[in-house]
Formats: sequence, structure tokens, C-alpha cells
Amino acid sequence: MTVRTLIMGAAGRDFHNFNVFFRENPDYEVVAFTATQIPNIEGRQYPPQLSGDLYPDGVPIYPETELGDLIVEENIHQVIMAYSDLPYDYVMHKASEVLAAGADFRMMGLNTTQIKSTKPVVSVCAVRTGCGKSQTTRRVAQILIAMGYQVAVIRHPMPYGDLAKQAVQRYAELADLDKHECTIEEREEYEPHIVNDVIVYAGVDYEAILRQAEEEADIILWDGGNNDTPFYVSDFHIVVADPHRPGHEIAYYPGEVNTRTADVFVINKVDTAAPEDILTVHKNLRALNPTAKILEGASPLFVDDPDQIRGKRVLVVEDGPTLTHGDMAYGAGWVAAQRYGAAEIVDPRPYAVGSIQTTYEKYPTTGKVLPAMGYGDLQMQELEQTINNAEVDMVIIGTPIDLGSLLKINKPTQRVRYELQVIGKPTLEDLLKEHFK
Repeated sequence: MTVRTLIMGAAGRDFHNFNVFFRENPDYEVVAFTATQIPNIEGRQYPPQLSGDLYPDGVPIYPETELGDLIVEENIHQVIMAYSDLPYDYVMHKASEVLAAGADFRMMGLNTTQIKSTKPVVSVCAVRTGCGKSQTTRRVAQILIAMGYQVAVIRHPMPYGDLAKQAVQRYAELADLDKHECTIEEREEYEPHIVNDVIVYAGVDYEAILRQAEEEADIILWDGGNNDTPFYVSDFHIVVADPHRPGHEIAYYPGEVNTRTADVFVINKVDTAAPEDILTVHKNLRALNPTAKILEGASPLFVDDPDQIRGKRVLVVEDGPTLTHGDMAYGAGWVAAQRYGAAEIVDPRPYAVGSIQTTYEKYPTTGKVLPAMGYGDLQMQELEQTINNAEVDMVIIGTPIDLGSLLKINKPTQRVRYELQVIGKPTLEDLLKEHFK
């Protein structure tokens, strides 16, 4: 008797777990996926082209709100939790919902979900969304390239369009972003690597992606998403923590898995965090993983013309996922506005339209800043309209890319940039050279 299975996800880990464990496994029948966090992915289908011989019609995707009914109506035997950055109480509430409906509740471990590469793998992950993985990955790529290695970055999935077309994506130049019809979130992650002449892979089928990347790289650099664990067996696992959210490194799923498996911790943003919070993070990391090395890092801010900010009423736009399921109320743009003397940070909520307004309702902890949501053309239009509606003197853009290149903003802008700076010894360069000597 096959085990009738439902996979709970958000268009990433769920598809990966299906591909590597269930797709060709006759002992299980994946009846459906449920989707949450990401707009407009429910009501779709995991396509037959990617589903394998056991699923000639593909696999349907339903909203997670239908979870309980699906378990009963489809006689589901087990439910797989397969998405990330969830507080522990939320995970157990979902587990209780599943158990009450009659199914087993399961989370899959590293041995059943990770793929082994033929090349060394360096992974960069985090304990929460918005800790600073991206700048850490960029710094690691620069170090490895300076050491003489050819590096291919493989980025955690963000497939929100045509899944069959997105199976394997390679980004070597900026034109590839348009070719693959990238969302704002995808551009934020891929563009900085491309500008640094680093090839990026992403997509849906991560074994196919890995095998192609191995053909042109000496080292695979896994660029993680949210606080998810690596899809590949890691030879050197770097985990980033955030002292602006002390305690989160031991209270979110599956971030604690990263905490327990790290070879190196980078406690980022120590230049803007309270000393007692930095010490709390040190203590928690050391308690769960006493053998990992702990580095401290800063994320210094760079603004093109900081004098232009002084005395202005400003609208601050920040990285979307950091504010939403990352639970942050501010980011680099807010810090820059405060540091460079903005007269007022204007609350964007009265100006929000459409899905941007819905985002504030769904994530009420978001502060007086605007999350750069852009999961499709309509949402990008609504983001642009929200910015242009705001009665402010200037827009401060704290996202990893310049939104001014994608949106028609009717006000002056200042862009905030930030890179990782490790403080003290050893540095990431020291540790990478030691590992690959």
C-alpha cells in the first residue's frame, strides 16, 4: 500500500523534497502540494515535465487554508512540512491541525533531502531571513575567486512563474534577468553576483542544476534562502546570525538545524546592535554548537550623497522578505535615514494599494517602512503606485538592487548599499584558505 502524501510548502523546499525523495519512489503517492507565504502560486500545478513517470498528469497545488479538508477528502496518510522561517509555536499549531485531521506529521532531515556534489560545496545559510546571507555569500565568492577557483553560485529556489521553463536557469549577464522574467526578489539575489562576474544558477530541479554547474566550477557556493538548510551536502557550512533578533537562533524552524550543523558562525550587524544582544547570541550559538568558530561582522552602509537626506521627509523601501516572514520592522534604509538626519520617516501604510496593503495586514509587525514586494508584474505596479502616492521629499532604497531601474519613481531617490566586513581575527579568508589549503 502506497503512503498517500501531501507536501506543505512555499515553492521551494517542497518541490526539492519531492524531486529528490518522492518523484521516483513507488512506496509513496504525492497527492498534492499546499502553498503559503508566496502570492499567486496556489491553484497551479507542479508540471508533468518535472513530475516523472509516476505522475504523468503532474501534481496539483492548493492553498494551505484547505489543508484540513484535503487530508480528510483525499485520505492523506502523512503531511510533510517543507518550508522555512517558522516560529516553533506555528510549526506545532500546524502539526496539531494535521494530527487532528488524522494524518501523520513529518519533517525531513538532511540524509533524505541533500544531494552529494562531485565538487567541494561551501554553503551560506542563516538562522533567520534577513541576517545578511547575501553579502556574506558575495564576500565568500570574492575570496574563493581570489584564491584561483572558478565558482558557481547556486541560489535557493524562487520559482514563481512557469515551473517547467524554470527547471534549470543560468545567469551570466544582466540580460539573463529579463530573459528569465525575474521578479524583484530574484533580481535582488542574482544581480549583485552577476555584476561581480559570478555565474548564478537557480530554478526547480536542483540535481539537474548541480550537474550542469559542476561542469564549469571548481567549487559550488550554495546561497541559501530564508533560514532553510542546504540542498547539497556541505563541506564548509557558514551560518549567519542577527543580534537585532537575539534568541531567534534557537526558536525558529529550521534555523536551529543550521545552528547545530555550522562550521562557522558570522554574527552580523554588530556595528548597530546592542552589546548585551550580541552576547546573548554568542551564548546561544555556543550552547548548541560548541565546536564551530564564531566571527563577528558589520554591515557598513554606503549612500551616494548622504547630505541630500538631511532634513528631508523620506519614504524608506526595504527588502521584502526581511520585513515579512523575517519579522523585522526595519532594515538598512531605515538605519541610513536615521544616521544621515532625515527630518521624518513617513509611514507608507496610508498610501499602500492592492497587494501591498494586504501585505501589511498579513505581517502587522512591519514598521514604518515599505517592503519591496514584487512577485509579478501586477505587484510591481502596485509597489510603484504606493511609492508615487507617498507625500515625501525623497525615497531611500534599502534593497539589494536599485529599484529605480525597474520602477518609474516620481521623486528623488538615494540608494543604500551594504557589504559584509568581518571584524578581528580569524577572518573568513583565513578560514577558507585553511580549509582549502
